Amino acid sequence: MSWLIVGTVPREDFPLYRGPCRVESGSLRLGGLSVPIRRGTPALLAAACTAAGFLGTEPPQALLAGDIGRGVGSDRIYRHLGSDTALSSLDLLVFHYLQPDVDGHNRVYMALEECDPRPILAADAGFMYVAKMSGFAASYDLFTPDAGEMAFLADESAPHPFYTRGFILQEEDRVPELVQRAYAHDNAARFLLVKGSQDVVASREGILARIDEPVVQAMEPVGGTGDTLTGLVSALLASGYPMLEACSLAARANRWMGFLARPTPAFSVADLLPFMPAAVETVLSGGRLKQPIGPASIG
Repeated sequence: MSWLIVGTVPREDFPLYRGPCRVESGSLRLGGLSVPIRRGTPALLAAACTAAGFLGTEPPQALLAGDIGRGVGSDRIYRHLGSDTALSSLDLLVFHYLQPDVDGHNRVYMALEECDPRPILAADAGFMYVAKMSGFAASYDLFTPDAGEMAFLADESAPHPFYTRGFILQEEDRVPELVQRAYAHDNAARFLLVKGSQDVVASREGILARIDEPVVQAMEPVGGTGDTLTGLVSALLASGYPMLEACSLAARANRWMGFLARPTPAFSVADLLPFMPAAVETVLSGGRLKQPIGPASIG
């Protein structure tokens, strides 16, 4: 399967890059470039590469640019994709951190409309926001929000996350209500993987799966574990798993990764990734943990 992960790197000097990626010595290697694996799109890419390696799937291609919040790198990516004649060769397209730009999004969306067949479309973070802001959320196949981001999708009148109504800070037990509201106003993708203390897979039909084990509270302060979850589900989709199964397996594997790693608050995503192959193997074998088991070498 041909798949592309799109996002930004929080560096002003990082060029527009499209090409292969791999994990090597705890860093993400992009041609001659090296990026630390902490959180954001580099963490998503590193997780996708690691999971793909274990699953025997070709790793993703990466499309990245540097952006420190001013939108310059994001604009480069929007323009690149809007004029890309090779989108039709993709089977899966995953969007991550980009500055929300409705015009930029719509140029990309129009280019995707010319694809036959159109690739599977997954979005997290800023691109999920702009898909909703543009009115095209229902055309996507998967969003991976957390509970706060779910509140924005559920608010039919909010033009931007800053203007989400009061329920943005409510407890996670309101997720089913937020899911229902989002679908009622066509502000959600075909499937939702809502990240939280309990991960929820949903569609227009309602809640399809709840994943809450194993519980690893020490994962909470480790930044980037939501990004690794999106990377995991992307790799499973690229391996041919159906959407519901890919989402459920990814949520379980992300939790098992933390269980096996026994993280401390000092951990980064780079410290967790060596345990991902064992975590994926565990969930694919039905949750039967093989002993002894430990971190894998991933570069």
